[in-house]
Amino acid sequence: MKDTLAGMAAARPSQLDGAYHWFNRLVALVCLAMGIVYWVRLLGLYPGLLWRFDLMPIHWQIASVVLAVLYPFAAVGLWLLASWGPVIWFLCAGSEVVMFGPLSGFFGEKNGLLAFHVLVAAIYVAFRVAIHLRKRHAAV
Repeated sequence: MKDTLAGMAAARPSQLDGAYHWFNRLVALVCLAMGIVYWVRLLGLYPGLLWRFDLMPIHWQIASVVLAVLYPFAAVGLWLLASWGPVIWFLCAGSEVVMFGPLSGFFGEKNGLLAFHVLVAAIYVAFRVAIHLRKRHAAV
């Protein structure tokens, strides 16, 4: 009986795992919202300047199409807790960091978005390090 209870306790996710899962799901919701923003831009539903695909410069057309596809894909991967979800998010975040960082002359500046991506990356690294240390400590 004790062995069964010990096995059940070991199979239950820890608080760290639960927090990591909720973090992934929160980032997935943000990715879905960002994907919708890029789709709105592609479809021309917003009446702003350069919000129609046919009126955008070529660099915005390329970036909008790529991010409109990758952000929802990242959202699905993060929501399902798949190992490829954070990788696709990293591609999206890295693209936007390059767009609004070094290439801000073409795309404009969005410092808030850059700060958000850096914060999410730092939290993700902290979670992965904490999970690795916990597993290493449990193995000893």
